[in-house]
Amino acid sequence: FSLLCHPDFIVPPKQFILSQCMALAVQQVLSKHITDAGKEDVVSIKWPNDIYVGDKKICGTLIECDLMGKSISNCIIGTGINVNQMVFVSDAPNPVSLKQIIGVDTDCDAMIREVVDLFCEYYGLARDGKGDEVVDKYMEHLYRKTGFHRYSDVRGEFMAEIAGIEPTGHLLLRFDNGNVVRYEFKEVSFILNR
Repeated sequence: FSLLCHPDFIVPPKQFILSQCMALAVQQVLSKHITDAGKEDVVSIKWPNDIYVGDKKICGTLIECDLMGKSISNCIIGTGINVNQMVFVSDAPNPVSLKQIIGVDTDCDAMIREVVDLFCEYYGLARDGKGDEVVDKYMEHLYRKTGFHRYSDVRGEFMAEIAGIEPTGHLLLRFDNGNVVRYEFKEVSFILNR
């Protein structure tokens, strides 16, 4: 589904808050469905805004913003959630659907309403100057938020821990020697556990 909003209260360098709002909404809705089905799978947000159940991807989001002066006039958020799919034919290495986890079909329209309602709550916090609450909750549900894990960049594979995420959306990774490196989207890859 796609959602159109007009976040003219957000300056372009801080537009990552929109991604965080949607990621949190999806993460919470999927967590609820999984918990309600009696499952204990952990649902987390893989930077920047993919949703993972364990080490498997259940959702991805793309965001496109139009700028007007020093603010964002329009933002389209396109989110794809694997809900009732049982077979995956893409080359994605780790897909999973909600049905594969809980064993039953889910009403997609009802799920979209749940996600949009929660997105509006988080969006409202950002609009009302309470974006720190959104950021804190995002960090609380971040995939690999603690400990050293395997990543790769143009130099090869390495071990690092998440040191933070900037308001611009840049990921900060800390190496075991204490050095912190700043990454833009697509500059670093998570090496998944198999």
